[in-house]
Amino acid sequence: MFEALTDRLSGVFDKLTGRGALSEADVETALREVRVALLEADVALPVVKDFIAKVKAEAVGEAVIKAVKPGQQVIKIVHDALVETLGGDAPPEGLRVHGEPPNVIMMAGLQGSGKTTTTAKLALRLSKTDKKRVLMASLDTRRPAAMEQLATLGKTIGVDVLAIVPGQSPQDIAKRALAQARVAGHDVLILDTAGRTTIDEELMSEASSIAQIAKPGEILLVADSLTGQDAVETARRFHERLPLTGLVLTRADGDGRGGAALSMRAVTGLPIKFLGAGERTDALELFDARRIAGRILGQGDIVGLVEKAVEQVDRAEAEKMAAKLAKGRLDFDDLEKQLQQVLQIGGLKGVMGMLPGVQKMKNQIAESQLDDRQVHRQIGIIRSMTRQERQKPDLINGRRRARIAKGAGVEVMEVNRLLKMHRNMADMAKAMGKGKMPFGMPGGGFGGGGMPNPEALKRLGAGMAPPALNPNPTPGLPGLPGLPGSNKKS
Repeated sequence: MFEALTDRLSGVFDKLTGRGALSEADVETALREVRVALLEADVALPVVKDFIAKVKAEAVGEAVIKAVKPGQQVIKIVHDALVETLGGDAPPEGLRVHGEPPNVIMMAGLQGSGKTTTTAKLALRLSKTDKKRVLMASLDTRRPAAMEQLATLGKTIGVDVLAIVPGQSPQDIAKRALAQARVAGHDVLILDTAGRTTIDEELMSEASSIAQIAKPGEILLVADSLTGQDAVETARRFHERLPLTGLVLTRADGDGRGGAALSMRAVTGLPIKFLGAGERTDALELFDARRIAGRILGQGDIVGLVEKAVEQVDRAEAEKMAAKLAKGRLDFDDLEKQLQQVLQIGGLKGVMGMLPGVQKMKNQIAESQLDDRQVHRQIGIIRSMTRQERQKPDLINGRRRARIAKGAGVEVMEVNRLLKMHRNMADMAKAMGKGKMPFGMPGGGFGGGGMPNPEALKRLGAGMAPPALNPNPTPGLPGLPGLPGSNKKS
């Protein structure tokens, strides 16, 4: 999300930071380019006008013109304006689910916006993170298999789903869901309402009547961020008829412009509470204005990356891995776990997108052909090894390499590349076992289980980590521990 906007703004700010002093004309020129970048990102025109006016009022003045680093001053002003546009400095708003149970959450939106999937994602988050007992209920009696879809998702994530009773109206289902939640002692009830391809009176009347019956503490509008300005209009129309309490933007991982997020908060005044960033049921991200502003300006989101790592990495497994590293041991089973962790916290693209400074190396990253397919290929190679070969890599001779390559469906060259990467990582593990700090970092480069600590991530993002662990690094591309190198011959 915001990729196109980040690219444009990075170009504008690179021109500013490369100069010593700025004139008012320089700032005016930069703001014109910022205005064009926002419009190209599909941000609503009134929002763009207000944004530029706020920035200009702060940026065109003696304090900036005579600053020691005026370019950075302007960037900070734009950053602060982005934070304000996206919702301000206040901590992310949680859901109101701590009252007397059952706390009702109503999901609204157009057909195809991702309401049902988002309902399951939200239920998983509440049950896993907030330790709430959740009941989901589908009120969509029109879309074929909508109820069955929610029931299937419920089984997948281990959350209760209201039983299907054919022939009931959405209003009757809402009443039955409330009664069931009270009797069974559920903390939260999530109602997945029906949608339409377009907003009509029947849709809004049905939604309003359900809200009157269920009296939800939260009414969340689920909107597809790929629809751009249409999503803004959808939010405005729904808000006229329903007392919406927040927004959820889906398919945020596929929107390269990001105008919907910038516009919807400003136009509706409603907080964006979550971003859906993938098909997986755990791909729901709490919206934080300051972090998102940092991503837009190419500053990364270290805190968000560490939080993802904490959520996905098993603590006991991490401690076990740390103990092995302390003894200087690292086999291919360990390396496979490292690669799996990269995929679990968002894949290569997701991880690198949250590292500061990586956006400026976009071309080098593209040339290096680093993507999740390579990670899967590396895992496939490891799984083509025998148990003995995984635990004792020194056994892998030329004949075994050929057999492993054939089993994984790759060239022997790729097996050699993986073996080289493993040797580099094993050498680092031995150094750590002897108390030496890799990369000269205080505290070492990795925390338990091989996940980078915040200081290590910052250094990686700044391009300071050496390419020792990347067998075939692209010049200028930071060496990312545990990640495969380029497929290109060096």
